[in-house]
Amino acid sequence: MEVRGAKINQFLVEVFDQILRREEDCLTARYPRLSLKEIHLIDAVCRAADHGGDNRATAIAAAQGVTAGTLTSSVNLLERKGYVERQRDEHDRRAVRILPTPLAREAEAAHRDFHRQMVEQVLAELTAAEADALVDALGKLARFFAPAEEAQRNEA
Repeated sequence: MEVRGAKINQFLVEVFDQILRREEDCLTARYPRLSLKEIHLIDAVCRAADHGGDNRATAIAAAQGVTAGTLTSSVNLLERKGYVERQRDEHDRRAVRILPTPLAREAEAAHRDFHRQMVEQVLAELTAAEADALVDALGKLARFFAPAEEAQRNEA
């Protein structure tokens, strides 16, 4: 069990780091004015806007696991770069909605394409049975790492 645990730990640490480095290299080469954190924030803003999610600043901050102040700084920068815009909520003027611009849509499409290509390349190396086993194992891994409140929703 010790050897297996050490191998899993090494895999998780190294692969996570390698994925982030490759993602950063690929995307920041195409969008040098953006950091990987900014690209992930743009992705969150686009997903909220596209899937009827909560695109209020407070909700995006919570989803990203950052404080409202940190999100404000990031949004200020992305707004100056032309990737997002703020809009007051029509029904609750206290709430600020964060919306993607066409530049954000372009960066988000490149980000989505990176992930699509990564998954396609992984799947090309696996048999159907191996892919099914990987999906099952990754689902269990995701449940383990999910925040407590999300894990409780998934169990219900």
